Amino acid sequence: MPLVPPNLDDRRYDDLVAQARSLIPRYLPEWTNHNESDPGITLLQLFGWYTDLLLYRVNQTPEVNFVKYLQLLGIRTAPAVPASADLTFTTAKPGEDAVVGAGTRASGPGADGKPVEFELTEGFTAIGAPLVAVQTYDGSAYRDVTTANATAAQLFTPFGPYPKAGNAVLLGLGGPAPCTTNPITIMAYLAAARGRPVAQAGAVRTPPPASFAYEYFDGVAWEPLGVERDETAGLTASGRIVLFGPGPKAPKAKLGQVAAPLFWLRVRMTSGAYERGPALERVALNTVPARAAITVCDEVLGGSDGLANQGPFVLSRTPVVPLVRPSTERTADGRVVTITGLRLEIDEGGGFRTWQQTDDLGVHGPDDLVYTLDPETGEVRFGDGRNGAIPTANPALPMSNIVARSWQAGGGLRTNLGAGTITTLVTAVPGLGKVTNTLAASGGTDAETVAAAKLRAPAELKAKGRAVTSEDFELLAREAPAGIARACALPLTHPAFPGVRVPGAVTVLVVPNAPGPAPTPTPATLASVCAWLDAHRLITTEVFATAPRYRKVRVVADLVVGPDADLAAVRRDVAAAITGWLHPLTGGPDGQGWPFGGTIFSSDLFRLVLAVPGVRRIRENQLTVDLDEERQPFCRDVEVEVGDLIAALDPDLTVSYS
Repeated sequence: MPLVPPNLDDRRYDDLVAQARSLIPRYLPEWTNHNESDPGITLLQLFGWYTDLLLYRVNQTPEVNFVKYLQLLGIRTAPAVPASADLTFTTAKPGEDAVVGAGTRASGPGADGKPVEFELTEGFTAIGAPLVAVQTYDGSAYRDVTTANATAAQLFTPFGPYPKAGNAVLLGLGGPAPCTTNPITIMAYLAAARGRPVAQAGAVRTPPPASFAYEYFDGVAWEPLGVERDETAGLTASGRIVLFGPGPKAPKAKLGQVAAPLFWLRVRMTSGAYERGPALERVALNTVPARAAITVCDEVLGGSDGLANQGPFVLSRTPVVPLVRPSTERTADGRVVTITGLRLEIDEGGGFRTWQQTDDLGVHGPDDLVYTLDPETGEVRFGDGRNGAIPTANPALPMSNIVARSWQAGGGLRTNLGAGTITTLVTAVPGLGKVTNTLAASGGTDAETVAAAKLRAPAELKAKGRAVTSEDFELLAREAPAGIARACALPLTHPAFPGVRVPGAVTVLVVPNAPGPAPTPTPATLASVCAWLDAHRLITTEVFATAPRYRKVRVVADLVVGPDADLAAVRRDVAAAITGWLHPLTGGPDGQGWPFGGTIFSSDLFRLVLAVPGVRRIRENQLTVDLDEERQPFCRDVEVEVGDLIAALDPDLTVSYS
C-alpha cells in the first residue's frame, strides 16, 4: 500500500500571491498600483510560482523522514503488545500430575478466523487432584461456598463479613490417594468491587493488612504447609498462591459441611485487620498466566558477503514484541549486551558472537557490533563500516553465518480473545487433558502508527520523560508496554487511605484494550505499568496502578414503535446504542470512551433512544436508570464519582406498538 504524502503546507499559488499582496500596505504604503500590469505584481507572481513548486516538493516528504525526526526528538513508535490470559489446565487422568514446561502453547480463534497462540511464560506442575469443595470457617462454624465459587455471578467472603484471627478458607481436593507431593498452584480472583488489584512503585511499601498460615489436615489436626509464592498481598489483589504438596501426610477426611472425604488445605488468618474484608469471585487450580507471543528459535537468516549496508535479512514471524524481562549479559570478548527482543548471533570465523540491537546505526562507530530491527516487518540491517560494523563473510558458513537465536512474535488487537475461547492445546504435554481461559485475554494492541506518534509527540516533549503532573502520569501509563487504552491519574490519592489526601501519592487508574463491558487489567498488566512509571516518577512520589471502579448501570424504558417496525430489531438497536454510549473505550460524546466520572444525563438517554429508527416515543416518558442494582428516581440525572467508570448491563426494554 503506497504511503500518502503528508500535507505540511496547504497553501497554493493563488494563496501565496494574495498573502503577499496583503502585506504591501504594511511595508510599502506608497505602493498603490496593484494591477496585473505592475512589474512589482509580476515579481510577486513569480515568487508565488517558485514557492508553490517548493511546497509541492516539501509535501512529498516520505514517512521515513518523520520517523527519523521523531527519533531525533527521542520519540519512537510503540511496538505491538500481545494480550495476556490466565490458562486453566486439567490432567488427562485423576491423580496423575503433568509437568507443563515454559513455552507450552494453546490457541483460540481470532476475530479473523485465524488461530491466536498463547505461550506460558513460566512452567508449573498441573496436579491431578481437582478442586471439589470450598468452605469458609468463622471460628465457630463452617459454610460451604462451593456453588458460589463455581458461579461467575456469585461472590463469597473467604474470612467472613468481619475478618478476624482464626477465620479461614478451606480447599478440598479430590482424586485418588495419596495427595500430591508436587507444588499446588492456586489462582485467587478478587471481586473488582471489593478488592481491586493494585501495583505499587516507590520506596514506601504498604504492608499486607493481614498475615496468614498455610496448612493441611493430617486427619487429626492442622499442620503447617510450605508456601513457595503468594502474589495476593494478603488477598488484596488477584494472583497466584503456590503451596508445597503435603503428599501422603494428608489423608482424605470428612470436614465441615462437606460429606465427601477430601484432601484439605486451608489459609488461616493469623493477625491483622481489613478495613473491608476481601471478596472472592473464584479460586482455581492449575491456572497460570500466558501471553500471545510465540518464541521462535534458531532461524538462519542468511550469510554475510562482507559488503556495506547488507540486507535486509527478514525474520519469518512478526511482529517482534519486547521481552517481558530483558536480559543483560557479558560476552566472552568483554562486551555487555542487552537483549530486549531479538537475540542475533553471527559467526565471522571465530565462533558465534551476540550482536546488540540499536535504534540508530548513525550513533555508532565502525567497530560496534550492532544492527537495527523493524519489529513490524522483521527486517534486520547492518552498518556500512563507518556507522556500525560490517559482518565479515565466513567461508565455512557462506550462506548461514547470521542466525536469529530467539525472539518472540505476536501481539495486536486480534489477540484479545473472549473468555472460554482458548481451548486447543498446540503443544503436546504427556498427561495433560484440556485447557481453557475462564477470563478474557486482554491488553493486546497494534503497533503505533506514525500519525499517532506525531499526535503524541507534543505532550511527551512537554513531559520530557518525567511524571510530574496528572497529564504526565496518564500519558506515560498509555505508553507503557502493557496495552493500556485509557488512564486517569488521581493526585494525592492512596488506595490504602480512601478519602484522605496523601501528599506524594498518585493513583493511576488504567483500562486495557480488552473485550467486554468492563475491561479490567490483570495484576501482570498493573505491574508492567508500575514498572514503567517507576522509571519516570520523581523520587519523592509514590505511584499506584489499579483498575477503576465500575458502576453497574441498567437503563429501563417502555418504548412505542411504529406499525412497520420490527420489535426484536428495535430492541436490539436500542440496547446497542445504550451500551455503546456508556462503554468505557468507545462511548461518551466523543466516542473515545465514557469519562472517568461525570453525569449520566437523562436528556442524553432520551435523545439516544429516540434517534433509533422505528422508535416513536417513550411511553409516558418512562425511562429510568438502575445504578448498582438500585432504581433511581424517574428522569433523574445519575452522578458518577470522579475516577469511576460504567459497566453497562443489558437494558430492560419493553417494546410495543402504539
